[in-house]
Amino acid sequence: MRQKKYLLPESEIPQAWFNIQAVMPNKPLPILNPATREPLKAEDLYPIFCEECANQELNTTDEWIPIPEAVREQYTYYRSTPLVRAYELEAALGTPAHIYFKNESVSPAGSHKLNSALAQAYYAKKQGITNITTETGAGQWGGALSYAAKKFGLECAVYMVKISYNQKPYRRSIMQTFGAAITPSPSMSTRAGKDIITLNPNDNGSLGCAISEAIELAVTTPGCRYTLGSVLNHVCLHQTVIGLEAEKQMALAGEYPDIVIACFGGGSNFSGIAFPFMRHNISGEKKTRFIAAEPAACPKLTKGKFEYDFGDEAGLTPLLPMFTLGHGFKPANIHAGGLRYHGAGVILSQLMKDGYMEAVDIQQNESFKAGVLFARTEGIIPAPESCHAIAATVREALRCKETGEAKTILFNLSGHGFVDMSAYDQYLEGNLQDYSVSDEDIARFIADADALNP
Repeated sequence: MRQKKYLLPESEIPQAWFNIQAVMPNKPLPILNPATREPLKAEDLYPIFCEECANQELNTTDEWIPIPEAVREQYTYYRSTPLVRAYELEAALGTPAHIYFKNESVSPAGSHKLNSALAQAYYAKKQGITNITTETGAGQWGGALSYAAKKFGLECAVYMVKISYNQKPYRRSIMQTFGAAITPSPSMSTRAGKDIITLNPNDNGSLGCAISEAIELAVTTPGCRYTLGSVLNHVCLHQTVIGLEAEKQMALAGEYPDIVIACFGGGSNFSGIAFPFMRHNISGEKKTRFIAAEPAACPKLTKGKFEYDFGDEAGLTPLLPMFTLGHGFKPANIHAGGLRYHGAGVILSQLMKDGYMEAVDIQQNESFKAGVLFARTEGIIPAPESCHAIAATVREALRCKETGEAKTILFNLSGHGFVDMSAYDQYLEGNLQDYSVSDEDIARFIADADALNP
């Protein structure tokens, strides 16, 4: 059966982002200044982030935040993204479930990350900032920010987790093509990087480490600000354009999701697809399940602890209330580099704590098996991160097959895997390893965070 795609006209692309903080029954705990333990004010973040992003970060009152016209104009180059009924995947699984996916891989950068990159670059340019810096895991965020920086006339420096820098050379090439400067992290160019290399000369890096280096560069460089691709509230806000479109597109299809699924690293694409639908659960109108699919090698939601922790390895960020594995956690070298982060976003952690969402952990081989099935049925090769969402979808669809329930499942295809083919090679050759984290290792790393929570 042929795919059926649902698109929105340009006039139907959202004109405002949805701020779930305004409707949450329990607001997230405050972000704290690590020196004073006092709640942060927006101006405390101004030396690191551009001012508008800092203001959005702590906005718990305005339900809708207007999308600037310059950002919305850039959105129209690739939005609306397609909502697709995955008939062939349904048939291959023999499930009565109706499976839909939101295809965010069609952006110029190949992933959902561009939705926030364009917003952050615009706000930086509007403020008169000339340089922006960031970290990237698998390279999707770095690629998106490199593109957005070029669109708004900014210089961009990216610290890329060293293992991904070596595993994914074409992600590097994408960033360099868009004009960004790329440094493998940890590096000798920052104090944070030097300290980490001194402790372990063979350190393969982590998102927490790369964040430390990017922040250090931002606060020591005139006219420069730091940007982040996930975790923080303003990033989750910008991504809600995904779910707001999907809500209208599901209505065109005459359905409403019983289950919404997305892969989970820090929470940006999960927030984007889930929050607009979740507001109806919060109001009591709907009872949709929301499932975050994280790697078994980095199980912060399924095995982590909810407490205050640093968002980076060197302890340069404010203290964030979140589910964490400890800011010193070193994940295994899985190919889903965008999911190798030690903590969950503040908003998402509170929603998880309050029971509005659930999480599953998925092994690397199971995720790639699902990704190959999706490629062979739907004709799209998904990013390793997105494979986790597909694997969770397959689990739920097979459960429907067992029970005979024709549930409607929606998942977010956060990006394509065209530059991740070396990972597929390893899977197809049978050389991909599964990794799990022992309770003992988790306890050891969480001790870092426990020390911050007297």
